[in-house]
Amino acid sequence: MALMDKVKAQATQLAQKTQEAAAQGKAKLDQAQAARRGDAMLRNLGAAVLAQRTDRGWPDVDTKIDRMIADITAFESANGLNLAADRSQPDVPQQGVPADGVPADPPGESTTSPDAPTS
Repeated sequence: MALMDKVKAQATQLAQKTQEAAAQGKAKLDQAQAARRGDAMLRNLGAAVLAQRTDRGWPDVDTKIDRMIADITAFESANGLNLAADRSQPDVPQQGVPADGVPADPPGESTTSPDAPTS
């Protein structure tokens, strides 16, 4: 019977490890889904702020921005996230614009003339 006891103990340990792995996988999946939802909320907020700042907003854009910020804050608290501090993704510059946001002179062109005096 000692052999059967060992088999039962190993089966119990294996079942427990499987349950732990499944719980960890579910936690990671839940966290990824929450991050995606948070990203979508931030994108919507950014679009609303862009519309407002470029005079393309709608009449109640300020109210909607305030509500979006409150929703994001509540979402962060409920999911244990800090969306404002998430810098895992580097900023992706637009094509032709360096990361510092200052476009370079086009090839062959310069903002200063070669004949300009230097001080």
